[in-house]
Amino acid sequence: MTERPALAPDLQGTVERDGVTIDYAVHGTEGPTVLLLPTWSIVPSRMWKAQVPYLSRHYRVITFDGRGSGRSDRPVGAEAYSDSEFVADALAVLDATETESCVLVGFSRGCPWALQLALEQPERVLGIVCIGPATRLAPKLEERTQWTFNERHDSSEGWAKFNRHYWLEGGYDDFLEFFFEHLFNEPHSTKQIEDCIDWGREIGPERLVETEVARGAHLPPERLTQVSCPLLVIHGAQDGIRPHLEGALLAEATGGSLVTVEGGGHAPHARDPVMVNHLLRDFVDRVVPRPVRRTWVRAMSRPKRALYLSSPIGLGHARRDLAIARELRTHHPDLEIDWLAQHPVTRVLEDAGETVHPASSYLCNESKHIEFEAGEHDLHAFQAIRRMDEILVANFLTFADVVAERPYDLVIGDEAWDVDYFLHENPELKRFAYAWMTDFVGWLPMPDGGSREARLTADYNAEMIEQRARFARLRDRSVFVGDPDDIVDASFGPGLPTIRDWTERNFDFAGYVTGFVPSRVDRTELGYPADGLLCVVTVGGSGVGSSLLQRVLDAVPLARRLVPDLTFVVVTGPRIDPASFQSTPGVTLRGYLPDLHRHLAAADLAITQGGLTTCMELTAARVPFIYVPLQHHFEQNFHVAARLDRYNAGHRLTYGEAADPMVLAETIAKAITTSPDYRAVAADGAARAARFLADLL
Repeated sequence: MTERPALAPDLQGTVERDGVTIDYAVHGTEGPTVLLLPTWSIVPSRMWKAQVPYLSRHYRVITFDGRGSGRSDRPVGAEAYSDSEFVADALAVLDATETESCVLVGFSRGCPWALQLALEQPERVLGIVCIGPATRLAPKLEERTQWTFNERHDSSEGWAKFNRHYWLEGGYDDFLEFFFEHLFNEPHSTKQIEDCIDWGREIGPERLVETEVARGAHLPPERLTQVSCPLLVIHGAQDGIRPHLEGALLAEATGGSLVTVEGGGHAPHARDPVMVNHLLRDFVDRVVPRPVRRTWVRAMSRPKRALYLSSPIGLGHARRDLAIARELRTHHPDLEIDWLAQHPVTRVLEDAGETVHPASSYLCNESKHIEFEAGEHDLHAFQAIRRMDEILVANFLTFADVVAERPYDLVIGDEAWDVDYFLHENPELKRFAYAWMTDFVGWLPMPDGGSREARLTADYNAEMIEQRARFARLRDRSVFVGDPDDIVDASFGPGLPTIRDWTERNFDFAGYVTGFVPSRVDRTELGYPADGLLCVVTVGGSGVGSSLLQRVLDAVPLARRLVPDLTFVVVTGPRIDPASFQSTPGVTLRGYLPDLHRHLAAADLAITQGGLTTCMELTAARVPFIYVPLQHHFEQNFHVAARLDRYNAGHRLTYGEAADPMVLAETIAKAITTSPDYRAVAADGAARAARFLADLL
């Protein structure tokens, strides 16, 4: 699937040198320049995707695709891929971007190019960071020594796969899997391996053979002593590609610093990006120091303050979070709350008079990513979140900057997946009480995902379980927004506990949080006529629901024949333009409604996606509703459906069934005349959740 970068470049261009076009990008405009060099052409500059958004908030960052990869040309012939060509390309990019000097960051094979550039033009290099350097200062790993690249071998086991004949004669995909599993030998590295395999397929075996044939002798140690700029080496102790000794010898030869990543493999910038990004920032600030203006407030002079993180996927999170915040203030009237959130949640918060932290503008937008991932009423939620990895890294680092610059007594994360995951990966960054809230637990595979998806979801679940077992102290409170009986009766995966048993042992239960007092609303207060029947249609805060809205509009004429006094209000939300739909008799099109829950509570029937918040609001208000879960959305199809079944709420319709306007019209006619027999939804969820949080302040 085509990737959508988390951040668009401020400048994208090309430079041609000796007939080869090199594609480059510039992110950011302020501060010193950091050039993230390419590496072996088996991967493009996208390998720096976890670095670019964060570093470009502080510096001017340049990347370029090395020849043979990404958007750059793929010249034919080994001579086109010599080390000197890559160094010359880097200089050409610096010239094209009018960069007088910069900090160089190299990874693996890019490290010798950084060193060579610093020796040839030292005035342009302010400092060098080498990650997993492949400088040939140390012998190969022992398991690689018995195999050569150019000779044909009888075996294709192990490192015998690193062989030109094997690549060209059908073994290339097998090599890619083997190589990147060794490159990322840390547990739970499925996404990084998957990315690199996909990138490796782009160049193909013919050109990759030429890049390997072109490798020349690297710089001798005595030459490295002439590198005059500051240098930092970051090397994994368990590097499965180049031995840790290589990084140690490079640091020794150059008089540089060495950071060893214990338990780390060859590419810590991809597998442990938070740690590496902080090291990069510290290094650049040390090499190019800038004035610091900060205020430190004595502890006893600080107001009581909380940072609230509200998930942008579904506006219902914002409403329930506002309700919890209001209840929390009854326990601590002097509490200041800052909100770190994204559009469209920020709109809800601002309408409510809350304080949105200025750093919210730095957050990469998750809703746009979800819309990019979605098909026609189809969102593979698990895979979409996996492919949101660079956004999660970038947004966690924004959060980390916020809590480093201003002290908070409490951080509340309502499905803030980025913060929860990376805090467990970097527990030393916790400096506050921390509460985690969610209304579902457990990644579940879709049936058509087969054994591969079942393995992936189980791996993600296992990582979460291991994190919680090792760092149980990290969350001061884990709050499930619901009751124990709302948890799906399923397993996390083979050899793992059941989701319900594990969640009951590890969470407090607040009951469902509606965000309002459940009751029917007098529709005349909202400008609707007192007579007739009203159907409200809504698809939430993202742009994923356009196709469902259109299907409802297609069914409106038939539905109105079956129920003549029926009118529709179609709410498109903040990210879909109402004008994108044709006018239909009996239908009022509306955009964002800040009090949508009141319009739903005034309806005789509602039609919605399978989002939990809207469905539970309708259940609480005892409004008949039809819900159409997004295809491949595991939460809506499993977690939400199980909870609604428990409440005996809603009429489930598949998107395929809704394709027939008559089926949808008949379902509308039947549902609007059916009296709901829902289980009651407790109204004290916000108060219960607030009590759990109040103890932490």
